[in-house]
Amino acid sequence: MSIITLTTDFGIKDYAVGAVKAALMTAVESIQIVDISHEVSPYNQTECAYILKNAYHVFPKGSIHIIGVESELTPENQHIVVLFDGHYFIGGDNGIMSLIMDGLKPEKIVVINIHNNVVSSFPVLDVFVHVAAHLARKGQLEVIGRPIDQIKELTELNPVINIQKNQIIGSVIYIDNYGNIVTNITKKIFSEIGKTRSFTIYARTVKFTKIYSTYSEAIDFSLPPSKRAEDGKKLALFNAAGHLELAIYKSNPKTVGGATSLFGLEYRDSITIIFD
Repeated sequence: MSIITLTTDFGIKDYAVGAVKAALMTAVESIQIVDISHEVSPYNQTECAYILKNAYHVFPKGSIHIIGVESELTPENQHIVVLFDGHYFIGGDNGIMSLIMDGLKPEKIVVINIHNNVVSSFPVLDVFVHVAAHLARKGQLEVIGRPIDQIKELTELNPVINIQKNQIIGSVIYIDNYGNIVTNITKKIFSEIGKTRSFTIYARTVKFTKIYSTYSEAIDFSLPPSKRAEDGKKLALFNAAGHLELAIYKSNPKTVGGATSLFGLEYRDSITIIFD
């Protein structure tokens, strides 16, 4: 049974997600459809790439991933299929694919050529579904596309390191459901530059001098509940994806607020680490 995943900025209010799923089920008799996310911020390539990059590799090889973010066909945004790490990615040539691959080489890239005379404002439904169905039926890439060597490159995920190598300037690339802030500073970069030096993380007016291994590590559970500093406890840690995350312990953006609101940080805002 083929697995087809959906990552879009469609939201769940409109009919789009349901229509795409129905079309897939109509086109292929036996498939499993998995929603990765439909809450990507509109047209946000970096956010989409972060979500999909950290989810796709958990799926079996041969899985098909439809990307419904900035997918309208234009002279500057061709529709492509990328075979990378044993997975198929279908979407626009808008830089998302390059962010997912992060400098690694794909096995194959094709420009989709099945559009014929279709003029569509909904290419995920009118084009990507047909491509995904073809691949789910074990069809060859060359049947639905022309091989190419290059795609649009984006390098937005790369933090800046100064010449003295005592400072990393990163940025906010994602804000999760809890209002926690995910940066483009990875544990690998932090370790390579910082080594064993002490450091200070600056995020607007907030400072961090320690990175925890887990969220709960920031809480002193040896104290009775009434004496623990839990509410509003700020912390920094490397999340499951290996990215530096700034968080509030047990935050809730709808009630007490999250790191994004309490720290005054939004997408693309700067985060600086200075090593002593």
